[in-house]
Amino acid sequence: MTHGNGRWFLPESSDVLERLAAQVEVTVRGIDAFAAWGGGEVAAGATVRAAEHEADERKRDLVAAVRASFTTPLEPEDLFDLSRGLDDVLNGAKNAVREAEALAMAPDAAMARMCDEVAEGVRHLGVALRALGEDPGTADTEAAAAIKAQRNLERTYRAAMSQVIEQDDLREILARQELYRRLTRISDAVVGVADRVMYATVREG
Repeated sequence: MTHGNGRWFLPESSDVLERLAAQVEVTVRGIDAFAAWGGGEVAAGATVRAAEHEADERKRDLVAAVRASFTTPLEPEDLFDLSRGLDDVLNGAKNAVREAEALAMAPDAAMARMCDEVAEGVRHLGVALRALGEDPGTADTEAAAAIKAQRNLERTYRAAMSQVIEQDDLREILARQELYRRLTRISDAVVGVADRVMYATVREG
């Protein structure tokens, strides 16, 4: 499309970061609801599912913006991977809620702590991703903080696994172990996004 002066008008590159920020906002909101669900707010599970659907739309918006942009403030590969990683985090939360419901297994104290630690990491990711393209130092620092929160989750996971095997109910043991493992997979996805943020900041430098 051209204007009267004959110049081409292409999507603003800043629009790409706005689309990423929109996906980040929905992801943070959804994971905060996931932490509330882990803490015993059963109704928050529906909020997690709604956020996951909304985040899928924001991801599609971002992909469309990247494809339409002549230039982007970050490498397209980084943008795609960051968006996909955020999607993995929120999908993991939605699936954990569904699995717990299918097993008729409410979150226990260990799950509540792990959900909180996931949420802490995602909030740090939110700050990191909003800083990308403008403040690489903050992005890198916040990504490192997200990883640290997940190291805390690993310790919570190991302690929970060592305690659950002391129970007598085999069904309880197997169900809890599966749910704990699901939470560690979400945590791994958080670390993956944080690592990608750090990689992107190196490329920016």
